Amino acid sequence: MLPVYAINLDRSVKRWENLSASAAAAGMELTRIAAVDGKAIPADQRRNVSEKTFRNLSGRGMRPGEYGCYQSHLAALRQLLNDNVPAGIIVEDDIRFPPDFMARAQAVLAACPQAEVIKLVNHRVRGFRAFGRSQLGDRVGRCLHGPQGSAACYLVSASGARKLLEAMGEMILPFDVDLERGWKTGAATFTVERDLAALDRTDGSEIGTRADYRKSRSTTVKRIPTHLFRIFDYVSRMLYSIYYK
Repeated sequence: MLPVYAINLDRSVKRWENLSASAAAAGMELTRIAAVDGKAIPADQRRNVSEKTFRNLSGRGMRPGEYGCYQSHLAALRQLLNDNVPAGIIVEDDIRFPPDFMARAQAVLAACPQAEVIKLVNHRVRGFRAFGRSQLGDRVGRCLHGPQGSAACYLVSASGARKLLEAMGEMILPFDVDLERGWKTGAATFTVERDLAALDRTDGSEIGTRADYRKSRSTTVKRIPTHLFRIFDYVSRMLYSIYYK
């Protein structure tokens, strides 16, 4: 069984209880990763981040929760490597596991053994191109269109974790956006067509609301670098999905 690393803020006790109950019902144990609370860290104390590049590429300012999320996922990747396991699953605490989650995740990895990162949950899947099908019926491949959104649940190998840590040491994008960019990280990155787990948004997001994002948006002129980056990234995604095996 693949180890499961679960990111959870110390103050989010109810989320941990719900996640633990879901994992237990699915016959799994969790390794808790204490999340970094970005809201408790002043902007001038953030480390390994380029606020200017983030604004240029994202078209808005960085949310405190985004910084905390990014650093929390890096901590989970480091823990996976410290445990010396060949692969593991990293989840956020708003995931809910179906009874067959682990069997399906292991089958997906077997169907795509070259994968170093496999996203198991997405906000959207468009232009899906299959590379294989697991014995339990899940198709694994890549999407021509994106970003797909969400880093709430993904499978990562030890080699993939090392590549992600090396390529994503400086934060210039939200973690979920950067995670998908296999053409940048060098990690062979794939996704499932159908989510293997469900998202529970009853408690809302720890990162911010749509109104929060709108408030931090740059002016139209200052978003020109953002538009140029997105065009380049979109083309890179399509080429990666078609030609990179």
